Amino acid sequence: MAKIKEFKEQITLPDGVTATLENNKLTIKGEKGELSRVFSHPKILIKLNGDIIEIQSNNVRRKENAIIGTFLAHIKNMTRGVTEGFEYNMKTVFSHFPIKTSVEGEFFVIQNFLGERAPRKAKILEGVTVEAKGEDTIVKGIDKEKVGQTVANIERATRVKNRDVRVFQDGVYLVGGK
Repeated sequence: MAKIKEFKEQITLPDGVTATLENNKLTIKGEKGELSRVFSHPKILIKLNGDIIEIQSNNVRRKENAIIGTFLAHIKNMTRGVTEGFEYNMKTVFSHFPIKTSVEGEFFVIQNFLGERAPRKAKILEGVTVEAKGEDTIVKGIDKEKVGQTVANIERATRVKNRDVRVFQDGVYLVGGK
């Protein structure tokens, strides 16, 4: 049987960042914007003392410890998002047909992919900005999950089907980020 122990972790918010907690909904505001998320678990308690966020639990086992780690990572990502933001760099690669990329409203449009007549489209999530400059594409935002999902949508839109992927390596790929 696993030992029952108490767990308490603190995160200190940087200067210029404020937090509010109402009904398990944590809202973090910073210079780049505001992010909210619901943190709810029956055995885990989140408290807010000024600029310190405390996560504590009296009955910590392996599952609760994993959830506490997830909560900590989410809060740190929210704090980093409202202060620095997240940015991913993508590169358009082609060897057969020249690919043209553009942003049209809430869609990233890939034209002439493998010589196809119909353009392929990838959804850009709310709060994310995409800039297409020739071969380079920059995806920015304050919510790490939305920025990452937008990058995944773009990569998925250029997936090669029914061809040998060793030969047809055309597409828009993630090359770096911060």
